Amino acid sequence: MIKSFNSHEGFSIYELIEELYPICRSITGKGLKKSLEIISTKISLDIHEISTGTQVFDWTIPKEWNINDAYLIDPENKKIIDFKNSNLHILNYSAPIDKTISFNELKSHIFTDPLHPNDIPYRTSYYNENWGFCMSHNEFLKLKDGNYKVFIDSELKNGTLNYGELFLEGKNKDEILFSCYICHPSMCNDSISGVALTVELAKFIQKFKKNTNYSYRFLFIPETIGAISWLHQNKEKIEKIKHGLVVTCVGDLGNFTYKKSRKSNSEIDKTVIDILKESKKQFSVLEFFPWGSDERQYCSPGINLNVGCLTRSMFTQFPEYHTSADNLNFVHSESLYDSFLIYTKIISRLEKNYRKISSIDNQNVMKKSTESDPVFQNLFPYCEPQLGKRGIYHSIGGKNPVNDSIEKERAIMWILAFSDGINSLRDISKKSKIDFNVLKDASDLLLEKKLIKNFDF
Repeated sequence: MIKSFNSHEGFSIYELIEELYPICRSITGKGLKKSLEIISTKISLDIHEISTGTQVFDWTIPKEWNINDAYLIDPENKKIIDFKNSNLHILNYSAPIDKTISFNELKSHIFTDPLHPNDIPYRTSYYNENWGFCMSHNEFLKLKDGNYKVFIDSELKNGTLNYGELFLEGKNKDEILFSCYICHPSMCNDSISGVALTVELAKFIQKFKKNTNYSYRFLFIPETIGAISWLHQNKEKIEKIKHGLVVTCVGDLGNFTYKKSRKSNSEIDKTVIDILKESKKQFSVLEFFPWGSDERQYCSPGINLNVGCLTRSMFTQFPEYHTSADNLNFVHSESLYDSFLIYTKIISRLEKNYRKISSIDNQNVMKKSTESDPVFQNLFPYCEPQLGKRGIYHSIGGKNPVNDSIEKERAIMWILAFSDGINSLRDISKKSKIDFNVLKDASDLLLEKKLIKNFDF
């Protein structure tokens, strides 16, 4: 299928990153819509909208957020934070505010990253109304006592959540999915590189004019809520998706990393690993884990698609992650082109090996439960349940947690991802390498919150 390439693809991908980089995006709002409009000039994108308040599985579409301006003025009347200089300076989804407050009150609304003290961190508060500013830790340490003028010109209103979709029909109804998230502001590798590469992959498939064995679906969605929304609204299309990849973090100089699908030995898993081996490049393979990007929604127990995630440096694993250092200097056209080649080789191999694939089979041999080896069933198996509204998830997003609470949160996520009536708590302990007693405490909490139940054989 693949004939030849030239390095123009790498420069084309980089140019789109440059165009999207300055825009302040979020999971809703004008910045997201503007980004989708730009992509629509490159490929024939269908833009969908879902109204605020719409129920999508266990989630509700939030209010639409827009921002015009924000700044912080110190006691000496000096503007020390200006949203117009960097859209990362604002806590994403901040509510409006215009008042003068004490430094003591201000401190709880300032977010920094002490591990990377020269960089502005990216932080969010989508589902917990709040306001705040982000700044480098070194600049924060220079702040003095006194009164500060805080101003955020934003709005939270009933509106819409938007996402883009392109479907390219092939000879058969079986589909390959490429999904990327378009909600992150001004971060080039995490988010925008995946968006730009997905556009180039769509242009590549369009050249074959319905002569591919598979049909192809490309999704440009806000992370988490976008995948949940698409899956909820397109239940009849889910079984057509035979393979899929979440595309992100594909522009840096790191080695390739592949995170397997939940099934771990599906055709997409084997194909990606084979292509990476044949490339003679260094790479890493990770078993599925129930956090990260939208692969965790596509692989949730009730959906269980064969969707992995192919990156260069894995999200959370590079120092620039979710900071202002993930900028135009951090991504490289040569890396983007290299990633493009690997992705197209994967497509070519899947096309070459095409065969009619039966409907997704989620049936497995059940095990016998014992009192010491409990087996649970997730009562919200279609995508992850919204933990925040139940008070069991952190309210500020975007950070890479390093404290003890992360083990508890991850224990909860492992149990929800593998409470399918098949895996026992000891199976989950082996997969996750989390102590059985930590998982047992987490399962007690989930039973109390009625998110899981004991599996009835």
